[in-house]
Amino acid sequence: MEVQCPSDCVYLASAREHPPAAVVRQRQRDLGLLAHFVRDLSEAQSQLFFLVGACLQRYEPADLQPLIDDDVADAAASLAATAETASRGLIYDHRPASFSADRLAATLKPLLAEAGKNGGSPFDRDAAVVLRRIEEATRDVRRFDPSNRRAFVDLLGRLTRQPDELPPVSGALSPDSDPPRLIVP
Repeated sequence: MEVQCPSDCVYLASAREHPPAAVVRQRQRDLGLLAHFVRDLSEAQSQLFFLVGACLQRYEPADLQPLIDDDVADAAASLAATAETASRGLIYDHRPASFSADRLAATLKPLLAEAGKNGGSPFDRDAAVVLRRIEEATRDVRRFDPSNRRAFVDLLGRLTRQPDELPPVSGALSPDSDPPRLIVP
């Protein structure tokens, strides 16, 4: 037997407030990984980590070239090498191996330049540390899910979602869905 539930049904409200255990475990794992990635970064480095992470999450790759973890790691490694060289007083632009990673690095360069204007060598050292950490984090997350070529990118997406962007919990209302029903045995 199915019962039409009103939108203010306490059972539906409870389902919305208490997501399934798998979602909770995923969030806990994601937050644990994030804490591991920023474990010993300074405040400035942590802010730069989140700035680059937000840029990666919003990045729109070229058509038919989805952003994958290998591109993120390659772009971060080349930008880190460039920053490491700059911190020693040399100007040399290290380039990623793939075209997709090069395009991503070109997108990140102005962001890093703006964040580090008037920062000099200390900013270059911080940027190198953060970019190496992103490279390391990308490879670490990929080890957890080797079949997912976007494991790190997906992790960033889950971490940067706003509460209203979270996927609906089973039973939650959507504008074009049938009214909720309660099944009574």
